Amino acid sequence: MIADVDNDAIVYLNGEYIRLADARISVLDRGFIFGDGIYDVVPAYAGRPFRMAEHLDRLERSLKSISINVDMERADWEALVTDMLHRSGLGDCMVYIQVTRGVAKRDHAFPKNVSPTVFCMVAPFDRPTATERDQGLSAVSLTDVRWLRCEIKSISLLGNVLAKQAAVDAGVDEVVQFRDGYLTEGASSNMWVARNGVLLAPPRDNLILEGIRYSLLEALCVQTDVPFEARAISREEVATADEIMMTSATREVLPITQFDGKPVGDGQPGTVYRKLRAAYDQRIKDLEQA
Repeated sequence: MIADVDNDAIVYLNGEYIRLADARISVLDRGFIFGDGIYDVVPAYAGRPFRMAEHLDRLERSLKSISINVDMERADWEALVTDMLHRSGLGDCMVYIQVTRGVAKRDHAFPKNVSPTVFCMVAPFDRPTATERDQGLSAVSLTDVRWLRCEIKSISLLGNVLAKQAAVDAGVDEVVQFRDGYLTEGASSNMWVARNGVLLAPPRDNLILEGIRYSLLEALCVQTDVPFEARAISREEVATADEIMMTSATREVLPITQFDGKPVGDGQPGTVYRKLRAAYDQRIKDLEQA
């Protein structure tokens, strides 16, 4: 869970380091007016960024996909993340980066000769609790009605916000979304299904945001000898799964043990989850001790 950011915390805004309470943007910023921008979140453990290269790869893909050109090279992004972590003095935390197209008169077409707005802040987060890890989470199914460019990590998150609120209204931890009868993702997480010892994931396409833990879990499957398959997964396969899991930057890897009011498998975190969780924890431990 992400904690509140102190108003005295130092943030980065368009080349300046200032207090969060003093950070200001124009109401004509296209991020505010249109949601015209992208973001990414780099988690850090003991102040050390985790899989920063992969997060910055996705940041740059998102920028390219909506034609925002920022005068920052890869080394500049890396330096910004490192500097922000150093300035924050935090241990387990997340570095939030947001880039919008910039400030211009309100017009749907891309403006010319406008400088993007670049914002960065660091916020502490709490790792999943022992109860969440050992007993699992609850979820309900939901029809995925979002737009068809979910692979872009856009700041236009109304569809995800509504999905998350559906989970809150249902008194559960997350939703499991389906489009045309097939699994896509959660409100703010990737979803995974285990059947007969095989880990299944929806294909990498425009219908999901490929989380950075997607490739990580694929690698951990190789490491732990868990068969992995990326393919279309039907609603029925999810409903009758042996295990369901979710992943995200701040929730890491967690089991879903209750789905649509019924236990998943025997209602306890399963074997595949436990193997992957142990391997994931070792990656974090190695990072902290590096």
